[in-house]
Amino acid sequence: MRLQRKSAVATRSGNRQMRDRDVRSAVRQMLRTRYASDPDTKIVEEMGIWSGSVRIDLAVINGELNGYELKSDRDTLERLPLQAELYSRVFDRLTLVVGKRHVAKASKQVPKWWGLWIAEQNGIRVTLRPERESKRNPNPDSYLIAQLLWKEEAIAVLDEFNLAIGWRNRRVKEIHQRLASELSFDRLTERVRATLKGRDGWLRQTRPHQFNMPVHPNPYPMFEIFGVLTGSDSVDLPIRPTIRK
Repeated sequence: MRLQRKSAVATRSGNRQMRDRDVRSAVRQMLRTRYASDPDTKIVEEMGIWSGSVRIDLAVINGELNGYELKSDRDTLERLPLQAELYSRVFDRLTLVVGKRHVAKASKQVPKWWGLWIAEQNGIRVTLRPERESKRNPNPDSYLIAQLLWKEEAIAVLDEFNLAIGWRNRRVKEIHQRLASELSFDRLTERVRATLKGRDGWLRQTRPHQFNMPVHPNPYPMFEIFGVLTGSDSVDLPIRPTIRK
């Protein structure tokens, strides 16, 4: 009888549909293992871009800014085209981790330079199978990269290059634009990554003076990028993704 019960449990586990948290756990563990001996790497969950209106599932910050978007078999792909458009303007490399049910459709909705991993249910575990390795982003957007910084962080970077005089009380959007226009792309991305790695207020820390970010109320920011919608006022709200090391 005990063997029968055990067999029944195993059968139920084998038929279990893969969930988002299962895929997230597998990717998180893989990244922790890969970068365990690298003190220069920080792994962030639910990292906000486009002023926090869009969040990527996992980001790895070291000599590059790498993003991982997860789609389990239970997820839909409704938001993936928008996510792909926005993420592709910020990250150096991107990888889509997708359940087998979505592989054919999802692979057509992201650029060819994105990496592709297939997540498969293996008993009670999720295993990850690389299908395509990521390549370097051919067309990142300096302004959206600058936007990853909080207002005080952005001003601190301007200060480093003697560019902050007369700009401390300007709107945060203008400060980000100044960063993007005055610094070379390589210098900008290096300072953004260094600032993000050194940030100590990602999660549930009350520091409102540092949470000055322009957050657009438009729920479909891609349309604003292409000018389909025209300007909206910004509000200052916090971006506080969960961090994991």
